[in-house]
Amino acid sequence: MKIQNRVYQLTNRHGVLVKFISQGGKITSMQLPAKKGMTDIVVGYDQPDEYPTGDEYIGALCGRFVNRIKNGRVQINGKTIQLSQNIPPHHIHGGFEGFHKKFWKVVPVEKQAYELHLFSPDGEEGYPGNLKVTVTYALTDDNEFIIDLKAVTDRLTIINLTSHSYFNLNGPGEDNVLDHLLQIHADRYTPLDKDSITTGLLSPVENTPLDLRLPKRLTDVVRNEFPQIKSRGGLDLNWVLNKQGHELSPAAMLQSKKTGITLEIFTTQYGLQVYTGQHLNSKGKKGFPLRPFCGITLETQNLPDAPNKPHFPSPYLFPGETYHEKTIYRFHY
Repeated sequence: MKIQNRVYQLTNRHGVLVKFISQGGKITSMQLPAKKGMTDIVVGYDQPDEYPTGDEYIGALCGRFVNRIKNGRVQINGKTIQLSQNIPPHHIHGGFEGFHKKFWKVVPVEKQAYELHLFSPDGEEGYPGNLKVTVTYALTDDNEFIIDLKAVTDRLTIINLTSHSYFNLNGPGEDNVLDHLLQIHADRYTPLDKDSITTGLLSPVENTPLDLRLPKRLTDVVRNEFPQIKSRGGLDLNWVLNKQGHELSPAAMLQSKKTGITLEIFTTQYGLQVYTGQHLNSKGKKGFPLRPFCGITLETQNLPDAPNKPHFPSPYLFPGETYHEKTIYRFHY
């Protein structure tokens, strides 16, 4: 029996509107009453039934472990665990049937918030442990959209969750994001090898085009000849956020001078994966093409391949513990 892909929405007293669907918890719309009128700032599709056949990660909650894991292998309790290799020979975003494809149980918890629930059984995509995940989507009257992530397990496992929305503050079909200003609160980044697997280095951004501690136009960054950018045709890298610990702190700022919209991001996570959509190639909202640079992801997460990099923040979740991360998107217009 086909499961219905239901649509849910959140609104606040300023007229901000956020929509999402039950499959993948995919955020399908963030509409702001900007100076040129209601502006939808996330890339996607018009109808819920277009999401399963479109780019599978657009707007989705991704897990159990986002980003790439080298050879799909991790060490847990001294044993080698083989995860699915959905980008052979590596693993990405939770595997072939990751959380982005699952139908989440959605429950209203208050006027401007929903809880999304998912059960991932022991052995799914190779991951050990029965995992229970609870995600809260909330929209405040302070124009903050909050994503609160929690999970518990009955066996030692690894976990790294994120939201994979593509932002375009100009609105769907309105040019690309290369005119946007981007700022990232990070002194370091994690360079990649030829397979886009992190080398394990924590390299300084200083004296590189990846130094975004002050805002820069995206076009000046992605058109640079710097090897880590040029080899990927744009950005697909993870920055190491400036943090003292697990506190909620500023991660990034994205701004469009055209619409006057600014997006600030705060998170408890340690990393920020930035991707400028070089591979996108389909039709999106209002029939406009989804093409390279039509949107940018700002994915708060742990550092990539953390299970195989002991000096990275721990990706392990033990029975009796609760995985808990929070990201806040604050809108100005």
